[in-house]
Amino acid sequence: MKKLAVSTLAVLLACPAFAGINHPDEGSSWQMWGMDPYVGLRGGMSYTNLNFKYDGNKESLTDFIFQGRAAMGLEVCDTVRSEIEWSYFGKLSDQEYFGTTAGNIDVKTKMQTLLWNNYMEFGSYEIVRPFAGLGVGVAFTSTESSGDLVPYNKEDKTRVSAMATMGMTFDMERFAVDVAARYTYVDIESGLHNFGADVGIRFMF
Repeated sequence: MKKLAVSTLAVLLACPAFAGINHPDEGSSWQMWGMDPYVGLRGGMSYTNLNFKYDGNKESLTDFIFQGRAAMGLEVCDTVRSEIEWSYFGKLSDQEYFGTTAGNIDVKTKMQTLLWNNYMEFGSYEIVRPFAGLGVGVAFTSTESSGDLVPYNKEDKTRVSAMATMGMTFDMERFAVDVAARYTYVDIESGLHNFGADVGIRFMF
């Protein structure tokens, strides 16, 4: 995972140099199947709610965590873009009381997602445009639980994940800045809900 993160960071740091080749009056310096490629880097904060059930008792575990995202995509046309996005979420950590037989249980959850996202931009403005998007893919999760009355347990799962987003893009021709609010659902335990906001930059080739 560290090698993947380092490689991704190296590619993203090199993107401004390639993006600089792009001339505003000529469009992209190169295309892929007639579509303009881009890479993006995003970061922000999110509120996570995990519905955790133990011995018939269900409680909501919550935490504010960091989220980071890296994406590679294609601008299909002036208003539609499609991408593959890898996301990393900080560790959710919370404690709740699960009845007299279980007592207090500490739960920690780590998560990454790999999603296929599709966005549509609205309006005829050249620089500022709102957008909406939907994504679907998988989430890689690791949940640890332990307490005074329950043994330590760890579960690693790969589950279906879905994402919906709304935001605003600021198009500077060679690059774009995106401000977005996102909702992500992951099918683990009794349901994980993540509400986040992030700022990102996309470098166009």
